[in-house]
Formats: sequence, C-alpha cells, structure tokens
Amino acid sequence: MFIGVLNVEFTLHGNDSLKGKRRISNSLKQKVRNKFNVSVAEIDSQDILDLLSLAVVSVSNDQRHLRSRLDKCLLMMEAVCPEEMTYSDIEIFGA
Repeated sequence: MFIGVLNVEFTLHGNDSLKGKRRISNSLKQKVRNKFNVSVAEIDSQDILDLLSLAVVSVSNDQRHLRSRLDKCLLMMEAVCPEEMTYSDIEIFGA
C-alpha cells in the first residue's frame, strides 16, 4: 500500500479578507475532490490572508498510478485556479 501527499501553496494577490480566501479554497477543494476522489484539506497559514496551503492525499496499491493521479491533480489545480502557485511537492510513502 502506498500513500501519496501533494502539498501546494498559492499566493492570493490582492486578497484582503478571510471570506475571499475561503471562497477560493472551497471552490478548489471541491473541484479536486469531485474529479479525483481524493482527500483535500487546508493546512498551515490559515490566518494569513494572501497565502493558501493545501494538502491532497490519496491511497493506492500501485505507486505509478498514485504518482499519476497526484500529477494530474497538480496540473488541474494549476489550470483551474487563477492565483499564482508558488510551491508544490509530491511525496509517496510505502506502508
């Protein structure tokens, strides 16, 4: 069994409210969940208005399939979100 974690950070230029950040976050999380059937949560920097950090987690019995799924999640998040992606990292853990 393999566990994959995708960490992504977005810089929200011009955002000045927590409500605006939550709107972007919830929209992006819902789109990723619906398309890829993965778990998505906001991590870190929850009180910083211009920084959004998300973690996407998935489990699979095939490491290549897991890597492919997380790569596709990353590409979709980049394409769908109008904000600047400043960091991304994929880690795969074997259990």
